[in-house]
Order: sequence, then structure tokens, then C-alpha cells
Amino acid sequence: MKRELVNVFKALSDPNRIRIVKMLEQKELCVCEIRSILNLSNSTASKHLSILRDANLIVDSKDGKWVDFRLNERADSPLVRGALRLMKSSFDDQEEILTDRKAIRSVNRKTICGV
Repeated sequence: MKRELVNVFKALSDPNRIRIVKMLEQKELCVCEIRSILNLSNSTASKHLSILRDANLIVDSKDGKWVDFRLNERADSPLVRGALRLMKSSFDDQEEILTDRKAIRSVNRKTICGV
């Protein structure tokens, strides 16, 4: 339990990872879409996603050439489910979160990823 608690709180201790979680509340996204919205390099976005996945906060699934990320709302862990519930009720009035939500509506993986 202690390791899980530390991993979850470490994962949520970074503003970009909080933004990713808040974006994934809206819809599944691929790394290219997340990278584009956050204006990060692929490697940095991938590292953030890896930390969130290692904390069991997100899961991924293959969709053709893309890997889609989504919140792990069905996690076995009550701690993870509770952390995600807390995140859903937090930060909604933050300017960055509101800006990210607008960007999600117009992000297009086919354009971004050059397909």
C-alpha cells in the first residue's frame, strides 16, 4: 500500500501530468494529441504517460497505428479510483485546464501525426 500511495502522489505531483489526467477525463487521446496540446516533445510526453501508467492511473489500448490513453476508472485499487474521483472534482476552474479542454475539441491526430 505504501508504494502504491507514493506512486500515485508522485504521478500527480507534476502540473503536466495533472493536465493530462484532466484531458483524459474528456476523451481518450494518443501521445501525439497530448504532446501537441501541452507543447511538449514526444519523449517528454511519453515519460509523463509512463509515470501515470506505472501509477495505474491510466491505461492504453492499440487503435491501428495509435496507442490511445484513457483513465483507469475501473482500477482494482480503491486508492487509484479515489485519486481519480478527487481529480474529477478539482482544477476545473483553472485557466490551463479550460484552455486544454478547448484544444481537445480541435486536435486532430491525423494532421498532427502526418497520416
